[in-house]
Amino acid sequence: MGTLAALLVATPIFGLSLDVDASLSIAPVTAAPIVAAEEVAGAGDDVAPEADAEPTVAELMQQRGRIGQIHKWMGIGTWASMTVTLFLGWIQYYNLYGFFSSLEDTPCVQGDAVFGQGQCTGTPVPHLASSILTTALYSVTFGLSYRMPDPMNLSEGNGDYARNLRLHKILRWVHFAGMIAQIGLGVVVANASRLGLDRTNDYGTLQALSTVHMGIGMVTWGALTWAGTIMVF
Repeated sequence: MGTLAALLVATPIFGLSLDVDASLSIAPVTAAPIVAAEEVAGAGDDVAPEADAEPTVAELMQQRGRIGQIHKWMGIGTWASMTVTLFLGWIQYYNLYGFFSSLEDTPCVQGDAVFGQGQCTGTPVPHLASSILTTALYSVTFGLSYRMPDPMNLSEGNGDYARNLRLHKILRWVHFAGMIAQIGLGVVVANASRLGLDRTNDYGTLQALSTVHMGIGMVTWGALTWAGTIMVF
């Protein structure tokens, strides 16, 4: 008979009392939670890297699709706003300079300016407001083009879509350069008097600057139209 069994039998017979260390009964209970906690901690270490994993190609393409839709409609809005700006610019140009006319033959001097003689002096508010709106829309649209991920390098290859996308990217820099040049020349022409230029003494210079400004505007509008058409249609 084992020692522990003998003590258990002898205790009630001889009036002995057996004190058992309480830790012996508690230890098995506390051991399980400790092991479980360690397992949970270990499981957390295994899950953490998955949470920080890089997005998959499918997820990136879905993101591209979402941004692409916004980019598309922002581009259409930019094109519409630029069309209005170009139209208003042509009216302003015609009123002030005619079609390569002398100062005396311009509509403003002849008294038959489009939308009235008020268009001949001061700030051309409609054209200015439209150009500001166009610049804002264009800036957002241009920025979105760089937010679209391209994990599959869609511009590479000989397919129609790849060729159109490559051309679209080239035209992007054409109309971007045009926008910068237009803004610069527009500021110069609009502030000609502050730069010491006036229509009476510097008509030829102002006409030349405005002609270049309009020419760049048409090229920019054409590049933007081309870039949008090949991707939308």
